[in-house]
Amino acid sequence: MTQLAEAGFDELRTALEGTVIGPGEDGYDDARRLWNAQHDRRPAVIAQVRTAEDVSAAVRFGVARGLEIAVRGGSHSMSGASSVDDGLMIDLSRMNEITVDPEARRARVGGGALLRDLDAATQAHGLAVPAGMVSHTGVGGLTLGGGMGWLTRQFGLSIDNLESVRIVTANGSILRAAADENPDLFWAVRGGGGNFGVVTEFEFRLHPAGPMVNYGLAFWGLDQGGDVLRMARDLIPSLPPTFSVVPACLNAPPAPFVPEQYHFQPGYGLVVIGFGSPEEHEATMQRIRTTVPPLFEFASPMPYVALQQSLDEANDWGHYCYEKGTYLEDFTDGAIEVITEQVPKKTSPMSAVLFYRLDHAYSAVDDDETAFGGGRTDRYVMFAIAQSPVPELLAAERDWARGFYDALQPHAISAGTYINGMTEYEEERLRASFGPKYNRLVELKRKYDPDNVFHRNQNIRP
Repeated sequence: MTQLAEAGFDELRTALEGTVIGPGEDGYDDARRLWNAQHDRRPAVIAQVRTAEDVSAAVRFGVARGLEIAVRGGSHSMSGASSVDDGLMIDLSRMNEITVDPEARRARVGGGALLRDLDAATQAHGLAVPAGMVSHTGVGGLTLGGGMGWLTRQFGLSIDNLESVRIVTANGSILRAAADENPDLFWAVRGGGGNFGVVTEFEFRLHPAGPMVNYGLAFWGLDQGGDVLRMARDLIPSLPPTFSVVPACLNAPPAPFVPEQYHFQPGYGLVVIGFGSPEEHEATMQRIRTTVPPLFEFASPMPYVALQQSLDEANDWGHYCYEKGTYLEDFTDGAIEVITEQVPKKTSPMSAVLFYRLDHAYSAVDDDETAFGGGRTDRYVMFAIAQSPVPELLAAERDWARGFYDALQPHAISAGTYINGMTEYEEERLRASFGPKYNRLVELKRKYDPDNVFHRNQNIRP
């Protein structure tokens, strides 16, 4: 396979405006490196594309030579699907151009842009796209699976704010997909992942946000977990959508605002983000501290771009990672019992459990409007994130995350989950996530990718 690819390198180089790199050439090891350190892939060839035409040529090249194709945006695929051994990696990272029209409140975003690129460009105009919480994540992979973060309660998922895409399909065609052009494909890419092609440009609607937000963090010990989650059960749904509150089971960071005796202590936190007035935020923090007094707390205004980068270090490149998640209708007493039993079982201080509240704008979208693999009723999505600094410790943390998921299933909405939170391919869970939409997605896969060229993802098999 590698020899076959090497024989055609000159042809591919001639066809692309971008760069082609093979094993042993300058830049190869940097270009093949992935965010999740447990995956060490060695592509036969890497195409660092610059245009949609480059992507088309690379896809045609790979298909013609029978090379397995991987698509790399921000390289945050937990499963390592962004690369491939002995195949073709199409690297979009140089396609990171962003154009903002502040009057129309629209942004055109290259398929290889990172969230930090998007935030910087849009915040220059006091605008934002609802997206994820780690700024070195790629816009493309995040969006195609749904895209959720601090602004989801106000403005919905990333896909709910998508106007159109430019996409290269498996036969090398360059298509526009929108409500008025290829609407079936537009429906599929809004939640169906990378199954239907390589998106080279996204067009988003923008919303006013920032430039300053109100940040709060309160932290409690392990023995207070039940009280904290019961408080969250009452508090979070009662708050207007201008608040985003994330319950987290984590170790206290060694940050300057954390008293030294609590550094790395395991426990429970509430991250409280207010997009309204400082007075509203303080009233909510006061409600928290009087209901269940925390061990410590921190509150301060901060720039929206700093909020978007606040989890970057904890999720930095080079960690060994695994993730498993599910949906909960609420923090029921049974779910709280499971959570408080499972959280102390983690051994790595880098591992954490996060709960995002999905309601208001999220729930206002009709479930059939997009291919998104999650119901649109009010709920929480849970992420059990196993992380370790060295590979030897990952197995135990992975077992912890899997055990957490299994124990929580009797209290979950279904066996499905948010597909961006699926590390491994599990067809039964994938079908459960998409529900009745799955058969429609299979038909569209047969139409746009009948040979399953794009299968390094949460794959919908044709």
